[in-house]
Amino acid sequence: MFGIIKDWREQRILDNSEFTHADWMHAAERIVILDRLSVDEITHLFELATLFLAEKSITGAQGFEITDTVRQSIALQACLPILNLSLDWYAGWSSIIIYPGSYKSDSTTVDEFGIVHEGTQHRSGEAWLRGPVILSWKDAKHSGERDGNNVVIHEFVHKLDMMNGRANGFPPMQPDMDPANWTQIMSRDFEDFQTHRKSGLDRYGATNPAEFFAVLSEVFFETPQKLVDAYPDIYQIMVKFFRQTPL
Repeated sequence: MFGIIKDWREQRILDNSEFTHADWMHAAERIVILDRLSVDEITHLFELATLFLAEKSITGAQGFEITDTVRQSIALQACLPILNLSLDWYAGWSSIIIYPGSYKSDSTTVDEFGIVHEGTQHRSGEAWLRGPVILSWKDAKHSGERDGNNVVIHEFVHKLDMMNGRANGFPPMQPDMDPANWTQIMSRDFEDFQTHRKSGLDRYGATNPAEFFAVLSEVFFETPQKLVDAYPDIYQIMVKFFRQTPL
């Protein structure tokens, strides 16, 4: 019964969407990495993005105006990683906050001697456990240009990672995946990346396993050949995880 009600509610949202198929096509044309999708895939992405906007609130910070262009761009790229999964992967939170540019965020770290250091950092995005996704529009508006950098995908992949707790580079596995295999491959290649530079892979990924997963997910969707060249085994397990073959 619950499934029937859920399907009815979603169909009602789709039937009453504020955006037409043509509106979504116009928005998608501005995001270069979407050009690889088939007709069926792009139609499904539009449906996911419509349901996404019905579930999530997008608000501006520091006076930033949330236009239809902003909403559609964020929704399309946020839904790309879950194209063959489901919106259930984004359950448990509802807010997206957009700053006009990079913003300051308080940070607290503990060094090896147990001393607490507090300060501020300039950020282009962050994802909070059971909290909002925060993005800089100055950075987000250039996402999807097939340059290997995509702050939207980066932060929303953190949300996938958080489905089983704090982000640690180990998201919930698909039923046909071997968690031990994922751990072995990601741990081995993360250790390698900490000491070896790889063309097209942002060094920020060497920060910790969570950032490694998020950075390499950007490359998976933006410039997949770079990931195959650097870490072919990670490309293959990401194909199984995201259920997509962007190459």
